[in-house]
Amino acid sequence: MDQYPTTPGRGLTRPPQLRPGDHVVVVAPSSPIDPERLTAGCAILRSWGLRVTVAPHVLDTHPTLGHLAGTDADRAADLQSAWLDPTVDAVICARGGYGVHRMVDLLDWDAMRAAPPKVLVGFSDVSSLHEAFAQRLGVATLYGPMSSGASFISDGPTAEHLRRTLFDPSATTVLTSATASALVPGRARGITAGGCVHVLTAERGTPAARPSYAGSILLLEDVNEHPYQLDRLFTQLLRSGAFEGVAGIALGSWEGCGRPERVRELMLDRLGPLGVPVLWELGFGHCPSTLTVPLGLPALLDADAGTLTLETPALAAR
Repeated sequence: MDQYPTTPGRGLTRPPQLRPGDHVVVVAPSSPIDPERLTAGCAILRSWGLRVTVAPHVLDTHPTLGHLAGTDADRAADLQSAWLDPTVDAVICARGGYGVHRMVDLLDWDAMRAAPPKVLVGFSDVSSLHEAFAQRLGVATLYGPMSSGASFISDGPTAEHLRRTLFDPSATTVLTSATASALVPGRARGITAGGCVHVLTAERGTPAARPSYAGSILLLEDVNEHPYQLDRLFTQLLRSGAFEGVAGIALGSWEGCGRPERVRELMLDRLGPLGVPVLWELGFGHCPSTLTVPLGLPALLDADAGTLTLETPALAAR
């Protein structure tokens, strides 16, 4: 299997930015979708001038496993078909939950590697797809809100930041939030990578997993994990060598993970000994208002300033 390691100074291939009239397909690689939320999210995308297609199995539910949006084969087929369709400019996931781990190895990666790159948007369980697209396709992706997600539908700034990232990416190269502050001070350069902690931990030891995040600005967030559970996850990442050679870390939201001061103390305990800059609460992931964060691009992390600055726009000009 071809892999594309992320090393300092070299980002992954950027898909083209979007324009009004472009075609996006909504897919459901993980858990079942609320039809009303799907309708609301697609209306927002259409209001941006996009042509929106809902993949055939988005509203399916697995015949016996109700936590999955359709069978593994059907979820994989929807994603693969959208990626290979030359008329499609972007693939947007409807929601996370769970399910990507079950279908990711059903995708024809050789065929997908031969197709021109396009935009992939999603977060949470979609972290597994972000990793796979980086490692198997060498394509930069967007860790951002999903079309049936509460933040995308109900929070204007969340939707607007995704819209600007898609249509005017040069306007969203500096990422920050009101809560961003230095947990460990310093500045570092690297290639952005990461996602949802428990999903990334589940990737360790699988055939496509990268040996480590060496040279990366690692972006990490999670939801509804008690501090002791986060401790277990971070300790597993440390023991597996995932953090070896990491350049810096930007932390996102820890919604539902207990008192922020306890989570902060845990992060300092687990990440402080790495000796790299760590930025606290950049404002992405499972939070009511969230940033869209590109993965696979060179960036400067300035923990003291509370910023992550992309050294190239998220998407290529066209």
